[in-house]
Amino acid sequence: MYDKDLSNKWFVEIEFSEDDVHTHASAHAQRHDGVITTTGDAYRNPKDPSAPTVGEDIAAARALIALGTELLHLASARIEQGTHHPVHLYR
Repeated sequence: MYDKDLSNKWFVEIEFSEDDVHTHASAHAQRHDGVITTTGDAYRNPKDPSAPTVGEDIAAARALIALGTELLHLASARIEQGTHHPVHLYR
């Protein structure tokens, strides 16, 4: 069906650091042309009970949203280089 090898794989790793009210996530996407790193954060209201996995979920989601946005920007730039026209990719 395709004449291109579609076996290309990317690996995404998410690392966390946290304290009592803040969780920080770094998402690292290993691609064929290098690594893209983005970050996301979550903050707990001091009145809320401690739920570390909730903070990790939120911080990771924000880091992955940032990763998706960065990939769209990179793709837009590559398309613009080839077409010499402005490109606006939407998420």
